[in-house]
Amino acid sequence: MGPGEDDRGARSAAAGDHPGEPHEAGGLSTRLNWLRAGVLGANDGVVSTAGLVVGVAGARSTAQELLTAGLAGLLAGSLSMAAGEYVSVSTQRDSERAALAAERRELATAPEAELDELTGLYIGKGLSPQLARQVATELTAHDPLAAHAEAELGINPKELVNPWNAAGASLVAFTVGALLPLLAIVLPPADARVPVTVGSVLAALAVCGWGSARLGGAPVRPAVLRNVAGGALAMAVTYLAGSLLHASAG
Repeated sequence: MGPGEDDRGARSAAAGDHPGEPHEAGGLSTRLNWLRAGVLGANDGVVSTAGLVVGVAGARSTAQELLTAGLAGLLAGSLSMAAGEYVSVSTQRDSERAALAAERRELATAPEAELDELTGLYIGKGLSPQLARQVATELTAHDPLAAHAEAELGINPKELVNPWNAAGASLVAFTVGALLPLLAIVLPPADARVPVTVGSVLAALAVCGWGSARLGGAPVRPAVLRNVAGGALAMAVTYLAGSLLHASAG
């Protein structure tokens, strides 16, 4: 292998190529964005609706009252989740756009200083000064904003987060998650409502914990245990509160 091939290999490593891994141009951060929102939305839908209907069941409510309370919680929760996710991701997107605008101004007014800064970043990653300068120069010539934004800001200008994707994923996922405890509380006979709901919800939370851990590359067992324990605690507290209210009213 000659010197030219060495340089090309180093530039490929600096640009982030990983042989054998499939790459798609764009879309990765967007998919991760709505997947994250979907998993969190489903988890919140399960927990919040389960806590609501189990608490109402603790007050010895009828199936009609449970259905009404559950549907109200589903609608309020899903819309709240969607609005909150939209606002949160929109703020992140605005920050990314502001950072990119500042980077464009710096590239236009001080291109040499920006090239020196990019060279320094690649030197810090382990490239020799000569090769770092060559890589920085070639990447800047190809797409200066993308080269500097990714290295300096960790932003891909072509993959900005999408607030509508996140809001839609949260809305749908919360609704789907909320339907499980709602159906589990109204369909079984009165004496089986709470046990069926608790069992269904804990199983769903285990799945949500597994999904969130897999999505984030985290250990599965702690995520599942945290999720299940949190849901169980929420249902226990609301059921106790409903039972105390029923007793005091009686």
